[in-house]
Amino acid sequence: MNSFEIRNGIRHLSKKDAVLQSIIKNAPVCNLKEGRNYFKALLRAIIGQQLSLSAAASINSRFLDFFENKPVPEKILKTDDFLLRKIGLSNSKTKYIKDFSSRLINKEISLRGISKKSDEKIIEELVQVKGIGIWTVQMFLIFTLGRQNVLPLGDLGLKRAIMQNYKLTELPGEVEIKKLAVENNWEPYCSIASWYLWKSLEL
Repeated sequence: MNSFEIRNGIRHLSKKDAVLQSIIKNAPVCNLKEGRNYFKALLRAIIGQQLSLSAAASINSRFLDFFENKPVPEKILKTDDFLLRKIGLSNSKTKYIKDFSSRLINKEISLRGISKKSDEKIIEELVQVKGIGIWTVQMFLIFTLGRQNVLPLGDLGLKRAIMQNYKLTELPGEVEIKKLAVENNWEPYCSIASWYLWKSLEL
């Protein structure tokens, strides 16, 4: 997603949705952009699951330091589980990153050319990895591949933002979120809509 696409998305959402228009006026400009190191991004996503932002950042930093900022599948597989747990990874996350590394080495999945694949195909391939679910892939699509039309229906932060901004009495379910997105014409900019709704929780 480039700055031109983001500007178009902001104009579209501001015109179609009064609630988002208000959030957009009071929030910083959306800064979603593509990342380059897909392996690092997915490792970070696995490591950070079910942790606070600060705890996730701390463990990821120690993890990268351990591998001198160059984690590769071969090195991860050769690293003793005890050392990875000492960095701060749980038993399950240690298994997850090794499963991920093993599948890449065995060519069961590939990150090469992944940016050219559809959202659906990327989800289908990556959820084969233990510890990578649909939510994790959706975060990868939004924050690393810069896909502009991803709506993470299971994201708790998005649900909280929708409840707060659209004056709901309880957290919305997936059907309600889909309906809201359709009624307010978020497509084809659901990622930008989601970004601003997340940002609204900080305003």
